[in-house]
Amino acid sequence: EDCVRVVHGVGMRGLRAPHQPIDCGNAGTGMRLLCGLLSAQGFDSVLVGDESLSKRPMLRVVEPLRQMGASIDTASNGWPPIRVRGGQALHGIHYALPVASAQVKSALLLAGMYADGETVVLEPHPTRDYTESMLSAFGLQIDYRPGMARLVGGQSLRATQIKVPADFSSAAFFITAACLVPGSDLTLDGVGINPRRTGLLHALRLMGANIELSNERISGGERVADIRVRAARLHGADIPESIVPDMIDEFPALFAAAASAEGLTRVSGAAELRVKESDRLASMSSGLRSAGIAVEETPDGAAIRGGVLQSALIESHGDHRISMAFAVAAQVAAGEIRIQDCANVATSFPDFDRLAQATGMNIQVRD
Repeated sequence: EDCVRVVHGVGMRGLRAPHQPIDCGNAGTGMRLLCGLLSAQGFDSVLVGDESLSKRPMLRVVEPLRQMGASIDTASNGWPPIRVRGGQALHGIHYALPVASAQVKSALLLAGMYADGETVVLEPHPTRDYTESMLSAFGLQIDYRPGMARLVGGQSLRATQIKVPADFSSAAFFITAACLVPGSDLTLDGVGINPRRTGLLHALRLMGANIELSNERISGGERVADIRVRAARLHGADIPESIVPDMIDEFPALFAAAASAEGLTRVSGAAELRVKESDRLASMSSGLRSAGIAVEETPDGAAIRGGVLQSALIESHGDHRISMAFAVAAQVAAGEIRIQDCANVATSFPDFDRLAQATGMNIQVRD
């Protein structure tokens, strides 16, 4: 059933100082976007996170915000906590991102709403544009296209109604499972198919997946579709670097698919995976090797030779996507796959185990 959230806005200048540090939990996106928004406020704030988030690099967003006039401090190594000093006069900048990052882009745009003059963000590769389309839906005049976003500060936002599409990153695990498990025929309704998010579909199709999109439509300003996936014999493939930015959160699912595909799958251009909730290249590679899959890790990718996963104990490093990816891979394993430290799955996908069991996956959650 639909879940409705009603937010009563207080206007661009209506936010008030928090009484304590803002705990972002495991949400790197939340911390980076809040960093941009809070840098423009008239009060001080502190952003903290859990053990995993407290080890993630934040200078990539802090440094361009400082160029806009923000006053922000981090721990000496550039990690959280982040201390934002309010009351700063921000000015727009033209900023070319050294590494494509929708999170950094979005933080700069949120700060740019309050800045004097024009803020322009240029990307080396186009990234997802949820923030741009959402700001536009709320009445902001913003110019954006793949690889560029531009806005002028001093505008106001107006309330609107938004229908949030089903999340592709969550759907990715079910899409992959349906590709792998013989006899599967699974349809996922109303999934967001923003082209900057759906690189996994292209990768899986290159590997021989049987995936059909139907009933494509616009919902809440975003493209959505029903996705039907039927089991197919996957084969290895060289994944084009051009689609890597469009699937950066889906690589654990891709690794699960590659582990059971026939032949060699090679990925490069994915160095960003080393600074996610865990070093996902290392976490997935070591986990697959412990299950008997041959993986050759590179600085920015891996070569995975598909086979049959054997019984293994997997360390997820507290990374929700690692946990879910191995839960999927386990469905076609020759033995039991036990995954440790899965509590953070509840951060991004609270009902994952229940839904997985409902689709026929063999998953047991133990305390």
